[in-house]
Amino acid sequence: MGPDGRTAGAERVVGLGTIAREWGRIGITGFGGPPAHILLLRKLCVERRRWLTAEEFEDGIAATNLLPGPASTQLAVLTAWRLRGVPGALVGGVCFIGPGLVLILALAALFLAGDPPLWVLGAAAGAGAAVPAVAVQAATALVPASLGRIGRARGARARWAGYALAGAVAAVLTGPWLVLVLIAAGLAEIAVRDGKGDQGPGGPGGSGGRAVLPLATGPLALGGLGVLGAVAWVAFKVGALSYGGGFVIIPLMRDDAVNRYHWMTDGQFLNAVALGQVTPGPVVHTVAAVGYAAAGLGGGLLAAAVAFAPSFLFVLLGGRHFDRLRADRRVRDFLTGAGPAVTGAIAGSALPLAASLGYGWQWGVLAGALLWLVLARRGVVLALLAAGAAGVLAVAAGLPPA
Repeated sequence: MGPDGRTAGAERVVGLGTIAREWGRIGITGFGGPPAHILLLRKLCVERRRWLTAEEFEDGIAATNLLPGPASTQLAVLTAWRLRGVPGALVGGVCFIGPGLVLILALAALFLAGDPPLWVLGAAAGAGAAVPAVAVQAATALVPASLGRIGRARGARARWAGYALAGAVAAVLTGPWLVLVLIAAGLAEIAVRDGKGDQGPGGPGGSGGRAVLPLATGPLALGGLGVLGAVAWVAFKVGALSYGGGFVIIPLMRDDAVNRYHWMTDGQFLNAVALGQVTPGPVVHTVAAVGYAAAGLGGGLLAAAVAFAPSFLFVLLGGRHFDRLRADRRVRDFLTGAGPAVTGAIAGSALPLAASLGYGWQWGVLAGALLWLVLARRGVVLALLAAGAAGVLAVAAGLPPA
């Protein structure tokens, strides 16, 4: 690998057209969220084309797990950057993001229309009813790695439980201030480990310890720019202040979209989350549906641009420094503390999401989704499609919102 982090000789082999085609194909077929994206990228770059070694690819996963924002998007940008530098990163990232963005904006226009067809209302209500179960599954998936990171000592496990509880309570009660609770958990773990001289178990990276780094919270300076300024601020928080995988954006966005700015009802927000899950590409596409609800097509495109811009900047400006970031003990300690708070926040977000269900039959759909996702540990996309179909059948039988 060269001094800039790219594979030696890759620039002579991989054309921008090839990157556009291959990364675009993953953007079209990448249903299932980050695990599916990582698998597809690994099969392409390591197994099929052998552009990167397995070690280089694993290092890329570990590095992007230390960054705020959508990890699978950053991994797509990083792998393309290693092949063709800045042009490759831009082409690969845009082609990875683009297909899902186009689809979710088209679906948002249909689902958020002023007078949508009855079957659309039913499908939206059904899929939305399953979203709290998706949040529970996302949280439970993070628990094993997060517990492994903090260690087996009784005091460490007690801190883990405290951080997780704080995150859950914050997701229910604090709205946009959730980010401060996540930061506080990370800083608390740094303080504890500094006091003990403890460098903590495990190595850097890992997919379960993602939380929020204290980049900035600041005053809502963009609020004075009207609706588009507010959309940009919400999207910035999603792209630059969120850790823990795509689902941690839900508690960060919900209070702004539903309660603060009133762009969406609770039901419409559930629909937006469901759309982000069933479309290919990163789950962060949900923010485009929120932007569309706020300001139409321009709002959706602005939200996507602002939310994904940090992923490109982190890689383009910081790619050379990823190894040093991974080796920093305090960064690892911060993630060790903030990770369980993120897990709790994702789990806690299920409560207000479930409370927004307005029809009795939706609770049956939610119960079925919990059995499918949490107990049987089956796929999210199929669960949401089945829930949407159940909603169509419900309105066909005359149940509300028919």
